[in-house]
Amino acid sequence: MSEKNLLDPSDIRVLQIMQRDASLSIAEIAREAGMSQTPCWRRIKKLKETGVIRQVVAVVDREAVGLGFVAYAFVKLAVPSRENMETFDKLLQRWPEVVICERITGAVDYLIKVVASDIKAYDDFLRLKLLDNTLVSDVQSRIVVSTVKHTVALPIRET
Repeated sequence: MSEKNLLDPSDIRVLQIMQRDASLSIAEIAREAGMSQTPCWRRIKKLKETGVIRQVVAVVDREAVGLGFVAYAFVKLAVPSRENMETFDKLLQRWPEVVICERITGAVDYLIKVVASDIKAYDDFLRLKLLDNTLVSDVQSRIVVSTVKHTVALPIRET
């Protein structure tokens, strides 16, 4: 069930509701989706089993937990081989400061989003982790001055 066209309108309604608030009870989701509880529960279970719903998490306000600094870093590998990319991918998984990592095309190899407590913490991450790694040849940072929109909800719609 990896393609959108395999989702029926009821799946999409359930996903829209859960993206807005996954803490709702099955009864509340079912009522809002216009179905009874048991079919709603089965539908959610199927969406989880097939990987459409990857995980259910709490979205934490980063500033409320002392992570008020955000930067995007464009990372260029010294040699962008398959082996180096796989090694770098694994390395990034171990760095909690990196909350998003995209392998991209163009003049650089990666775009990463880094959250930190302040600019000093980001500088430490940059110097001691990214630039200290022999796989990395260049990093260009862009500091976020204001977040205009932030959502984890995908724009899924009924077709």
